[in-house]
Amino acid sequence: MSNGKKSIDRVQSDLISHGIETAIKELPASTRTAPEAALAVDCHVGQIVKSLVFQGSKSKKPYLILTSGSNQVDEGLVAEITGERIKFASADFVREETGFAIGGVSPFGLTKEITTYIDEDLLDYDIIWAAAGSHHAVFCIQPGRLVSAINGKVIAVHS
Repeated sequence: MSNGKKSIDRVQSDLISHGIETAIKELPASTRTAPEAALAVDCHVGQIVKSLVFQGSKSKKPYLILTSGSNQVDEGLVAEITGERIKFASADFVREETGFAIGGVSPFGLTKEITTYIDEDLLDYDIIWAAAGSHHAVFCIQPGRLVSAINGKVIAVHS
């Protein structure tokens, strides 16, 4: 079984363990970027969940920020919430801390516990789409269900 398939299976298993019934769609086109994902599932780019991993400058701890595909994360604003400056994590750090490669990081099936923040703008949609462990796999979920299932903290990620 390929690493991509193992990752997708891990996401599916975690979704099931949370009582979330949703189908993971494996698509022929890449969903690595928000515009690619929106095109692939025929939705507004704002409905795409960008799963961005940052690293704390002092603690070196990971922070997962789930943001709307149409938003840019204001690192200064998020630093006020985390209590430390943050920077984008390296690809190796992302894989080590999440079990996923960049472009396929899912809020479900993480291999380690990670402090997670959710962009309040995602709650404006009835359905959102998130990565499912591969840059070719996604699933849809109601934003409120995502928040409650992963116990993420809803924040403003931009001013």
